[in-house]
Amino acid sequence: MNILAISGSSRTESSNMKLLEYLQKANKHLDWNLYNQIEDLPLFRPSYIKDQKLFESVTYLKKCIIKADAVIISSPEYTHNIPACLKNALEWITASGELHQKKTIAIAYTPHSPRGEKALQSLLWTLQALDANILSQLLIHHTDIKFDQNGTIIHNHIEEILSETVELLRV
Repeated sequence: MNILAISGSSRTESSNMKLLEYLQKANKHLDWNLYNQIEDLPLFRPSYIKDQKLFESVTYLKKCIIKADAVIISSPEYTHNIPACLKNALEWITASGELHQKKTIAIAYTPHSPRGEKALQSLLWTLQALDANILSQLLIHHTDIKFDQNGTIIHNHIEEILSETVELLRV
């Protein structure tokens, strides 16, 4: 099974990318593609679609989604919403439908409660508009999960939840 893991953060040392890297390490039996070039996408404009203006970075994102059997999106929260760069990426696939019925897991990974609730809801609304097959949603806070210098989770209770969530993709 080919999993595309998308970090909704444009930060190079993103905690969301660390979470996705952990999922990859913990699930080596699956084929993973960690997509972290979200900042390379140009700002979406509907006229680009109308004029069939193609960008290499957009074409690459679309190919990654098409190739994947399932998609996991992990997003931080910015001003009670998903980051603009993630919203921009999802807008690029609105008309072309790459997420149509694609098995998808939505994660909001933020510093502490109550942060993340509205961002997760925003992500879910967008995924529903794209007709993704949303199998699960997770709201995780930095207070729930800590990583050591090797990228291993320190708090064990969350490992089981993450493992079960990824297993949903195999059903």
